[in-house]
Amino acid sequence: MIPYDFEYYRPGSIEEATRLFHLLDKQGKQPVYYSGGTELITLGRVKRVVTGAVIDIKGIPECHVLQMEQNRLVMGAAVPLTKLIEGNPFPLLSKTAGEIADRTARNKITLGGNVCGSIYYREAVLPLLLTDSRVGIADEKGIKVVPIEQVFDQNIQLAKGELLVQVITDQRDLHLPFFSVKKRKQWNIGYPLLTVAALKKGDDIRVAFSGVYPFPFRDKGMETTLNNKQLTPEARAEQAVQSLSGPILDNVEGSADYRLFVLKNTLLDVLEGLEG
Repeated sequence: MIPYDFEYYRPGSIEEATRLFHLLDKQGKQPVYYSGGTELITLGRVKRVVTGAVIDIKGIPECHVLQMEQNRLVMGAAVPLTKLIEGNPFPLLSKTAGEIADRTARNKITLGGNVCGSIYYREAVLPLLLTDSRVGIADEKGIKVVPIEQVFDQNIQLAKGELLVQVITDQRDLHLPFFSVKKRKQWNIGYPLLTVAALKKGDDIRVAFSGVYPFPFRDKGMETTLNNKQLTPEARAEQAVQSLSGPILDNVEGSADYRLFVLKNTLLDVLEGLEG
């Protein structure tokens, strides 16, 4: 139970939602957008998220879209992960999202909620980074569509009042050869140690990670190293791991050294799986 009171709103359009956000913000209510609500409930219980007003976007039709439009897959921010997985229009996303939490939680967790969340892992963003997906972001002036890499740096960089409405992925990228695995200290239970998602486009392998740092990321420098076929797979994996900068996560799920050991071996699995 959340230990404070807040107002609840369910707008029926993007325009109403963004206008309502700014009105409530001017009243000092620190409004937040809400879709699945799992993070709001979890963090609200310990007052890591405090708000005086919740704006539920599930009443907005554009946030529920899941369909092909002009050779592009359009996925609404309020689409639950379970619907994405069972519909399977984007197999890499289905595989990666299928490892998030359990089915009961995935019934509530939405694509937009996972991408915009504050927890470390947010694995649903990895396939979007690998496919150069685009995102539709709304504010009071309307909707803009931009490449996800332009607005995602450790977290999605939204200005106050902006709303993630949709994610758009080109049809040609939906069925590329891929590899996705989540590693845990004890398989199938507990929080993840790390997640690696990869796909092969043309002759090149792309990789993205969750659980290495306290945020998900794609590293194009590592990709250059992994695609250097003048080196052995072992050397490529070793050099890719050595190129990481900054502190590696070190917690009860696994030490930094153990994470790097697992990461190197997982990269070898990626090379074997996508190069044969």
